[in-house]
Amino acid sequence: MKLKLSKVALRCFSVLVALVLAPVPKLAAAEKIVGIHSARVMSQSMPWIAQEAGVFQKYNLDFRLVYVASSGMVTAAMLGGDADISLTGGVGNVRAYVQGATDLVFIGGVKNVMTQSIVAGKGINRPEDLKGKKIGVSRIGSNTHYFTIQALRRSGMEPGRDFSFIQTGGDPETLAALIGGGIDAATITAPTDAVAIAKGYRYVVYGPDLRIPYTATCFVGLRSVIAKRPQAIGQFMRAMAEAAKILHTDKEFVYKVLGKHLRVTDRKILDSAYNAEIKALEPRLMIKDEAIQAILEEVSQVDPRAKKVKVQDLIDLRYVEEMEKSGFFDKLWAAKR
Repeated sequence: MKLKLSKVALRCFSVLVALVLAPVPKLAAAEKIVGIHSARVMSQSMPWIAQEAGVFQKYNLDFRLVYVASSGMVTAAMLGGDADISLTGGVGNVRAYVQGATDLVFIGGVKNVMTQSIVAGKGINRPEDLKGKKIGVSRIGSNTHYFTIQALRRSGMEPGRDFSFIQTGGDPETLAALIGGGIDAATITAPTDAVAIAKGYRYVVYGPDLRIPYTATCFVGLRSVIAKRPQAIGQFMRAMAEAAKILHTDKEFVYKVLGKHLRVTDRKILDSAYNAEIKALEPRLMIKDEAIQAILEEVSQVDPRAKKVKVQDLIDLRYVEEMEKSGFFDKLWAAKR
């Protein structure tokens, strides 16, 4: 009996040793993706939301977000191999594509109209009051630069002749320049415009009312990266779809994220910014043809090659279309968070 027990004990011990020494199965390594965004604004907050909500972890993504002001500089960084994906305005990408950088491709949309506004202090109440004034924008070639030109052309005004630009680097810096007296007016986006209004400045041009077609915020990838890593980019786009759902349905969570990343915690300011901006944001990441066409027409004024480029040449909506056809979007929006 003792012999039998010792044999049983020996076998159990052997099994235990084998289990301890057996190689632990490795979990699939997280896909590393580097993304760039061009503005610290609500319409580009989805990576922040995904990070704070644990969405990247859900999709096994090791995502790193880098801030680079203006779409032109973002485009250069993308083409230089510094990032896999970008969340930015469309004009820099269109210009680069027209010049031969056809590796760039639009893969999803966030905002297909411009919602910037021009704000100023006392004595500047109408667009005409901006004649001879210095207007702050993030960068030449940025969304704020383009919006200012388009908005003031409606009043017969042109840059250089009627007003000048001062580059600041970003929305917070533009507001700081306005407060410091370095510029006469500021072109900024939500929620920074609401911060300016709360500080006593006034709208000279309220952008959301104009509904100027433009690919103001979009996801841009590289065809070469998509060809090599289609699944990783697909996981990222699904993560962004979930973040978009949170952005549209969980205001309180969004306010916490914006408060953390933009240091804006005033409830009235957040309400004003959110209620104005959310109406312009795409819940299912669609890009509208007319938004890209508007950029092509603008670029064609300085580069005739843009006239030969078709909107569809610039777009690859495989991920958005797959989420629609598979029912992913329907399930996502039907589920409670």
